[in-house]
Amino acid sequence: MYRSQSPLTPPAPANPASATQQAYLELRQMILTGELAPAEKLKIETLRKRLDTGASPVREALSLLTSDQLVERFDQRGFRAAPTSKANFEEILRLRCALEDMALRQSIARASADWEEDLVLAHHRMLRAVGSDTEHFEVHHKAFHMALLANCDSPILLKFCNQLYDLNIRYRYIAGGALGYGSRDVSQEHAEILDAVVEKNADLATERLISHYRQTGDFLKDLLDDEGRARR
Repeated sequence: MYRSQSPLTPPAPANPASATQQAYLELRQMILTGELAPAEKLKIETLRKRLDTGASPVREALSLLTSDQLVERFDQRGFRAAPTSKANFEEILRLRCALEDMALRQSIARASADWEEDLVLAHHRMLRAVGSDTEHFEVHHKAFHMALLANCDSPILLKFCNQLYDLNIRYRYIAGGALGYGSRDVSQEHAEILDAVVEKNADLATERLISHYRQTGDFLKDLLDDEGRARR
């Protein structure tokens, strides 16, 4: 029986009525990590057996995932995992840079001791996860990046940033081995972003964050073909 417990997604509530939420979390992870391939048809009956749940929770979960841009509807009632492309990846990168620039500046403008403490703790936890398996590292990596933005006091903006992070991480899993960035010292890049934030230097912090994303983007583009799949 398939039951994913990866830290990439939060645990589902214990409420027995939350079958849809459980299916949503499991399917979401399977799409993000490539277990369900881009453009793969998602058959309700197959997924129902795989998740050991009912058809209705699976159908409802797939509907929820369409709003996350991870699933597409086709032929009225059919579903498929959202397709990928290099153009889509580049659009995600542009949007992340623009929106996170805005969110980080707003967070710094509202800086507080509590927020800075949360940032330092998130950074520490991410460092401790370096060298662990990819999925374990990614939950702490995302927590750090979202903590940078969490003080912006804009729930809609945060929701978009969170969604774009997930759409981006999907491409990192597709590329495979995307944590091996050659000569880059990614941990140092994270530390320098944090230093600029703590210093409340919004221009330097956003410059470092955007550079961090663009370097990763350039690295991943070399690993992806025009269809957004890993080069063979």
